[in-house]
Amino acid sequence: MEHAWRLIREEGTDALTLARLGEVAGVTKPLVYDHFETRTGLLASLYRKYDLRQISLMDEALQAGTPDLLSRATVIAAAYVGCVLEQGREISGVIAALAGSPELEALRWECEAIFMERCRIALSPFAGERPLSTAGLRAMLGAAEALSCAAARGEISAAEAEEELSGMIVAVVSRRGSDVR
Repeated sequence: MEHAWRLIREEGTDALTLARLGEVAGVTKPLVYDHFETRTGLLASLYRKYDLRQISLMDEALQAGTPDLLSRATVIAAAYVGCVLEQGREISGVIAALAGSPELEALRWECEAIFMERCRIALSPFAGERPLSTAGLRAMLGAAEALSCAAARGEISAAEAEEELSGMIVAVVSRRGSDVR
């Protein structure tokens, strides 16, 4: 997997083929094919690993954090931005490739649904009587992706991305009829 990430970082997502990965990793092509079967399977494995790390970081930070809206929004923002920056610009290439096949697109939607549900659970206590909407959660996710990618490109700093994202999360939740606690 590390060889695949390095290949994407150095040569771009289009260069990632099973044959090329075998060359870079110094293993036979059949070994790579036995492990991933297809390029789609390799891309799916890369994205799953990234997504699991992101969810794990967020869950750990939420459990350790203070149970108030601003703290939770800050934790979610820092976990999302931090994971993208840790992975680097190559994650955007993998995400773009996910749109290239129905199987990968379904995986991306599945992972997004899990992330949004985690956010819904973490933020619902601060949303008042009106539940957090899927539209609001999608808006948070879209902002998280855009701000993280901008930080990864160096357009804005990680701190700016986290601050804007946490503020956006607070605004979305607060719109539901609750005070920031």
